[in-house]
Amino acid sequence: MSAQRVAPPLPEGRRAVLYALRRRGQATAEDLAAALDMTVSGARQHLSALVEDGLAETTELPREEGQRGRPQLEYMVTERADTLFPKAYGELTNELLGYVSESDAALVDQIFARRRDERVRNAQRRLEPKRSLKGKVDELTRILDEDGYLASVEKIDGGFRIVEHNCAILTVARKYGQACTSELDFIRTVLPGATVERVSHILDGAHHCAYEVRPTR
Repeated sequence: MSAQRVAPPLPEGRRAVLYALRRRGQATAEDLAAALDMTVSGARQHLSALVEDGLAETTELPREEGQRGRPQLEYMVTERADTLFPKAYGELTNELLGYVSESDAALVDQIFARRRDERVRNAQRRLEPKRSLKGKVDELTRILDEDGYLASVEKIDGGFRIVEHNCAILTVARKYGQACTSELDFIRTVLPGATVERVSHILDGAHHCAYEVRPTR
């Protein structure tokens, strides 16, 4: 499954409004202004920006009989904003893998192999129509980017360099080397007509992971 797109970083005031809205579930600008001790116009300005960024949405409250003026809006957090709230997926995964390892250490290897094989099957369906190595590398880069690796590709002498600017499973990779091994195996498997070498590794202190891809001679 592809990772959800990361929402843009927020200024401090807008973040405070978003968090307050998340705690309440739904609220008006007046509600949030009172909760955060700010002006209603200031809260409304932050909320409008959140709506524009796709991080909040509105519903119009029913008018009371005889009510005039602008309609009152109630705000809610959207699914896209979910990436801006704290998560502990990596810690949970490590905890669960630790329990598995206590019972059967070999099973951890099997889990990472299963994940690799599933990724290979999904990627091969998308890469199969691509005839050239460049086409396959471009499509693979899109897959990695969708999976949360913030991937890009650049032309190098005799081939291509795929760069993962973010590790989507860094917390797990720091504890389980199988995560990095399976990543390299995955890329090599879906590019059978090429040699793939990892030339930069986040766990070795680099700012990104990078793979050089060249046609097999």
